[in-house]
Amino acid sequence: MRTLGARLAALIPGFPDCRLCVALSGGVDSVVLLTAVATLPRSTRPRHLRALHVDHHLRPESALWRAHALRTARQLRVSCTVLDAEVNRARGTSLEAEARRARYALLAGALRDGETLVTAQHLDDQAETLLLQLLRGAGVAGLAAMPERAPLGRGWLVRPLLRVTRAGIERWARERQLAWVEDDSNVDERFDRNFLRRRVLPLLRERWPAAPEAIARAAGHLAEAQQLLDRLAVRDLEHASDGEALSAMALRALDPARRRNALRAWLRSRALPLPDTARLTEMAGTLLAARPGAVPRVEWDGASVERQGERVIAAARECRALPSPGPAPGLTWHWRRRRTLALPGGGRLCLRADAHGDLDLGRLPHPLELRFRRGGEKLPLRRDGGGRRAVKALLREARLTPAERAHVPLLFAADRLLAVGDLHLDAGVRADAGSVRRARLVWERCAPVR
Repeated sequence: MRTLGARLAALIPGFPDCRLCVALSGGVDSVVLLTAVATLPRSTRPRHLRALHVDHHLRPESALWRAHALRTARQLRVSCTVLDAEVNRARGTSLEAEARRARYALLAGALRDGETLVTAQHLDDQAETLLLQLLRGAGVAGLAAMPERAPLGRGWLVRPLLRVTRAGIERWARERQLAWVEDDSNVDERFDRNFLRRRVLPLLRERWPAAPEAIARAAGHLAEAQQLLDRLAVRDLEHASDGEALSAMALRALDPARRRNALRAWLRSRALPLPDTARLTEMAGTLLAARPGAVPRVEWDGASVERQGERVIAAARECRALPSPGPAPGLTWHWRRRRTLALPGGGRLCLRADAHGDLDLGRLPHPLELRFRRGGEKLPLRRDGGGRRAVKALLREARLTPAERAHVPLLFAADRLLAVGDLHLDAGVRADAGSVRRARLVWERCAPVR
């Protein structure tokens, strides 16, 4: 912990003159992190410091963890806000994954403009993450594991302890006689991460004592490799871009590896789930090689891509047995407080900070009203409100089926339509060269079915 101040200064521009928010679960890692930050020398202590505790309400002990987090923060004279999570257990993913998704959605929504969330993941966590991704057959991006710094909500996520071992954190806590809570689910070896932590990594250390450090170092090398792949993809997509689509001819000019890399980056930029290796290979091969006049299509859980002539188009996400959303009178989105809005019938709208996003948050009214199509809606194409296009025509051009069109969320400010899902924006809220706070509106049609 001796180098924590220097690490924070390296990761957070302007530190310590900044707003810092520590994610406090009450476990040893987060208690050590908050204590270390709150007790930094005055010259290196952040000017504004607070804590956030997420109560998942999944275990009977959650009330005790909540109380302990509040008590710990109070003893350190740090304000602590409790966020109550609603974890959806019926989405087909693991409970562990759903809890994490709910937790980060809440934390992102709670961040203030320019605030940095600091979390306590450490070197051993990084090693476990890389091994898990390796066993899932992940690519370079997955094997890069957790970055030290990444955008989150209206601010940033920083992990300053990724170079510190679990043993070092626990030793620091015992030396200072800190109190923390133990989550007994951490010993349940039915969870993959616990199995790795309790069974696999001890064996690796027995043979290679520095195994976690070596694995985490490999994650760093892979992160650098992914940065290079991202830059290459940007260059390739600049040549292949055809409006919202890609040029099949430009993609065919790339070698297969670069073609797959560009397609992955393109799908990520559209907030679509990535396909498995077999479907990505089909997309980069068979789909592009199909005879003229064919309309080949590759589908996977949550998205699809098809070729129309010489244009490759990513279709909207699809849901099975999607219920009708029905009218949504009075459903208001206070997006400054929470960047995610759950939609009736499934799915959600998200505002994601993006330096290259097409939405200017400074021009976006607050709050917004959610509605669904009733017929006759028109979207202004000029900032003066003129040049309007019928929503019906816009959705037809987007190749949505009539059933899908009924579920497109519309965002209004008073009677002015501002957004048609994440497909079209009112020109009045579009970002331009002078925009400072840029974001991207993402419509998640539904959770990918697994």
